[in-house]
Amino acid sequence: MDGRDTEGSFRGSWFGVLFPVAFLTALGLLILMSAGANRADPYMFFSKQATWLVIALAAGGIATFVDIDLLKRFSKPIAFITAVLLVLVLIPQIGKEVNGSRRWLEFGPIVAQPSDLAKFALIIFLSSYLYDNQRKLKTFVHGLLKPLIVVGIFCVPIILEPDYGTTFLCGVVGFILIYLAGAKIWQIFAVFTPLFVVFCVMIYFNPVRLQRVLSFLDVEGTKADGSYQLYQAILGFGSGGIFGTGIGRGRQQLSFLPEAHTDFVFAIVGEELGLLATIAVVVAFAVLFFVTISSLRKAPNLFEFSLATGAIMMIILQALFNMCVVTGLMPTKGISLPFISYGGSNLVAMFAFTGLILNCLRRWSKPTQIKIGEL
Repeated sequence: MDGRDTEGSFRGSWFGVLFPVAFLTALGLLILMSAGANRADPYMFFSKQATWLVIALAAGGIATFVDIDLLKRFSKPIAFITAVLLVLVLIPQIGKEVNGSRRWLEFGPIVAQPSDLAKFALIIFLSSYLYDNQRKLKTFVHGLLKPLIVVGIFCVPIILEPDYGTTFLCGVVGFILIYLAGAKIWQIFAVFTPLFVVFCVMIYFNPVRLQRVLSFLDVEGTKADGSYQLYQAILGFGSGGIFGTGIGRGRQQLSFLPEAHTDFVFAIVGEELGLLATIAVVVAFAVLFFVTISSLRKAPNLFEFSLATGAIMMIILQALFNMCVVTGLMPTKGISLPFISYGGSNLVAMFAFTGLILNCLRRWSKPTQIKIGEL
């Protein structure tokens, strides 16, 4: 392949990443403008999200052009700082508690979730570990036990917040990276099974989470209490039909659907813009996924392969989990829809992941000299 072919492929890949992200972000701003239409300050959600978008664009730009080798070099300090923040958020006098969960840190007017930074730090730190130990990954200790400790460093404090959705997301992405790096599948299942059992036991002894699971199993019977949120979301999809009721004309945002602008924003898209818009959202995420996955074969080493894979899986699996929850395919959990849901730190994290993907695509489009030990 000559230089022109490489450049053309690179531009096509960049467009395949940037266009879906731009579409989803613009759609999110449009829906958030609609979400505030009946509030005292109709532009509250829109203006705050637009402010966060500026920060997210800066984070995405930095992630796009930063030297990836620099990220690897500073992977441990990044992981350490993130772990400290995750511990700080658990301290009652420091972490901000909302609806029984302590997930936020306040820095003056800025409120952020360290768990969103943890997603980013996990990908960098785990990718660095897998690269540094790739010749030992066939062994149980180096190929599975130590990588799981890396994942646990981030997942344990997150589940204590408690944030089961993010814990599950980080755990799944971690297992995927470990498997793709060369860990034996039977070892992964041997470890994953008891961990999943422990996860289920923790849900069983948490009344709020258990109620969500039981309500999920009987939506019609618990629509007045436990599954009220899901039931209203389903009504929203139904009333939207193919073309939707129109921006600002949906009734679910009128205090019928809790968290309509955050975790359940996909239902508002379905109600106000209709089935075609929800399909467009799914297609946008699918394009982003397949463009990135099809480029992974160009990765020159395990670190960059794991970095790009982890970034795209964080985006796509979070979107998949959210859409499954909102459509009743999974129990309700607090996990937002990337690029669309209201929330600053999550928007910054998603743009940072996008930047990592673009950075890898940019590097892979150039002729590289592969060092001994990178293969």
